[in-house]
Amino acid sequence: MKILLFGASGQVGRACRDALKQPGWDLTALSRKRADFSCPEQVTACVQRSRPDVVVNAAAFTDVEGAEKTPDMASMVNGECVGSLAAICAAMDIPVIHLSTDFVFNGQGSRAYREDDPVNPINSYGASKLKGERLLRAVHPRYICLRTSWVFSGRPGNFLTTMLRVGAQRTTVSVVGDQVGCPTYAGDIAATIAELVQRYEEFGDLPWGLYHCSSPEPCSRYEFARHIFAEAEEAGLLDPAPWVKKISSYQFPTLAARPAYSALDSSKLTEALGHPLPHWNRGIRQVCQALANRAVPSESPTLLN
Repeated sequence: MKILLFGASGQVGRACRDALKQPGWDLTALSRKRADFSCPEQVTACVQRSRPDVVVNAAAFTDVEGAEKTPDMASMVNGECVGSLAAICAAMDIPVIHLSTDFVFNGQGSRAYREDDPVNPINSYGASKLKGERLLRAVHPRYICLRTSWVFSGRPGNFLTTMLRVGAQRTTVSVVGDQVGCPTYAGDIAATIAELVQRYEEFGDLPWGLYHCSSPEPCSRYEFARHIFAEAEEAGLLDPAPWVKKISSYQFPTLAARPAYSALDSSKLTEALGHPLPHWNRGIRQVCQALANRAVPSESPTLLN
């Protein structure tokens, strides 16, 4: 099985590099330096040269604030280039596993979003990812699109590592309590992708289409932070953990609007796989223990998505 992975230096991409290293699998993992999604011709050429059995696309413009400043670039990376990738893969009959986001929804719902619920992004990042989804679905019949949410890992640039950095500097940390979603460990997303690839290798087919791929049980950012600090204190990363103060989104203004409620209903994927993703608290524990053991670099993050 020959696999071509785009976005290999990102959170999920790095996790995929580990998950896709299986006996008998030939993995080519490309970072932005080798496959820049702001240059569709470069990405197309990579597929033509590699001629893989399956493409996994974890490449994305994930800077939510930056997407408001440079919406054209976000649209190119998350939209137009995904369409170009889908077109060349369709022409070569190569299936694609692609990642999208909960930010395609406006967050005004009162229950977890299903795949067939209306989409209406409220920021440029969500709009660009939705564009990529639509282009993929329009040109390629053999695709798996996984919408995921609140992705975290031990790498810089996500909510968990930001909380750890801030928690080490302050005795009190203010976190919004009116944004609700489903935190999802990058390692669990990568394991899901590896399982899909394995099934494709075994059966030569998959239940193609759009799926929500997030961990069970929605929570607020405030609740997420409290769990992070509890696990970090248990692992010896913080001594003691800071007190968490609940605030409103109005007290923490951002350039890009965030959906107030973007929990995803992943029951369709659970049915397809035969099991749900693990609970997000297990992922927090794994990351904190790995950081405590120096298994994952703990550089200070620069971006909170």
